[in-house]
Amino acid sequence: MKNILFVASEAVPFVKTGGLADVVGSLPRCFDKAYFDVRVIVPKYMCIPEDWRGRMTYLDHFYMDYLGQSRYVGIMQCVYEGITYYFIDNESYFWGNRPYGDWLFDLEKFTFFCQAALSALPVIGFRPHVVHCHDWQTGLIPVYLKDRFRGGDFYADMKSVITVHNLKFQGVWDVATIQRLSGLSAYYFTPDKLEAYKNGNLLKGGIVFADAVTTVSETYAKEIQMPFYGEGLDGLMRARANSLRGIVNGIDYEEFSPATDQYIAKHFDARTFRKEKPANKRALQQELGLDVDERKMMIGMVSRLTDQKGLDLIAWVMDALCNDDIQLVVLGTGEERYENMFRHFDWKYQHKVSANIYYSEALSHKIYAACDAYLMPSLFEPCGLSQLIALRYGSIPIVRETGGLKDTVQPYNEFESTGTGFSFCNYNADEMLHTIREAERIYYDKKREWNKMVDRAMAKDYSWHVSALKYQELYDWLVGW
Repeated sequence: MKNILFVASEAVPFVKTGGLADVVGSLPRCFDKAYFDVRVIVPKYMCIPEDWRGRMTYLDHFYMDYLGQSRYVGIMQCVYEGITYYFIDNESYFWGNRPYGDWLFDLEKFTFFCQAALSALPVIGFRPHVVHCHDWQTGLIPVYLKDRFRGGDFYADMKSVITVHNLKFQGVWDVATIQRLSGLSAYYFTPDKLEAYKNGNLLKGGIVFADAVTTVSETYAKEIQMPFYGEGLDGLMRARANSLRGIVNGIDYEEFSPATDQYIAKHFDARTFRKEKPANKRALQQELGLDVDERKMMIGMVSRLTDQKGLDLIAWVMDALCNDDIQLVVLGTGEERYENMFRHFDWKYQHKVSANIYYSEALSHKIYAACDAYLMPSLFEPCGLSQLIALRYGSIPIVRETGGLKDTVQPYNEFESTGTGFSFCNYNADEMLHTIREAERIYYDKKREWNKMVDRAMAKDYSWHVSALKYQELYDWLVGW
């Protein structure tokens, strides 16, 4: 039996700000329990909902020297869907109404968390063969395993993996501050270790000292070795290329299932979508005040409204797009200029564009189920989950070939009748518009071909079980048995 410990700053269902929480909450359930004992350790934030905190049981506590003071470290436990979750409790660090806030305070609290998580392992009696760390918040753990936790039998031969979910966020501050918070000697603050461009960098420490590095798609693993995507660490990524692998994230196939989805008007599956999926479109058109016409092509977007998501391309061609025979439904919040841009076009093309500038879980499911095509022209996308959900619901993705979008959406080939979506290569608005119009042409003029593409899209398996098998291979390789 291999013992695996996930260490992260968030996990569903307890606390979530982004896709990281989905990975940490969903992936551990999918490992083969005959061979892997996977457990999770996260901070016990005060902002975790009361009903979840009420389910936690007190396990133990100890005091740890940190920044010259003796600090309380409580350990709480909760078993959820067969997985044991541990929570590090210290109210002076984990108070507040959200997990992250002040950058400098975040650096201190997650440095404390890294030390506390490793120090708690002998107390709870769980000795992992592999500690799987996620993003900069746990970047110090691989460093500590090679430093202060190196001696003694308990931590001997303990391997570490760090997964980079988005290289943009690195945990950077000046060297003196990072050195004081981490308690590491000056030996570690050189350009080949934790120092980067004269600052301290927690994520860099994790990447340098981890036994293996993963990221959330094969293409993103290649992209971050180039200056444009490398966020200043492309040289390090090239140096670690032999230890770096990309494993695409999955989605929860129970939560996102058009056959059982509680939010949608009419259930359907791969056999019945031709007959039942249009009912979802009609229901959404009616709800949003669009022209009710099931034959009209509907394009959906559920997204943060930011530059990263390619919205400047959409702004550039929006008038031209709205003159086509389509409807566009948008859901999300973000930068004010994009929120107002979509509001403007909603006002200008009232029966063709619906801008919903808020977030609603129910509406997001309805959009995935109702739309014919799903637009994701991202500048960069480490993995992306929306296109996986769209495939699951038979909504054909139109994507830019970057990161996880390139890995998960096979471009349509009209001559071979293959592919699960449409894609364009260059970050260019006219190229995107041309690709959207190509999708419109197939939708209106070759409906049988379009339906065959939906068949192929819904047959794809991007569940967590596929990702788990690849992580199992990685753990086997690291441990050597």
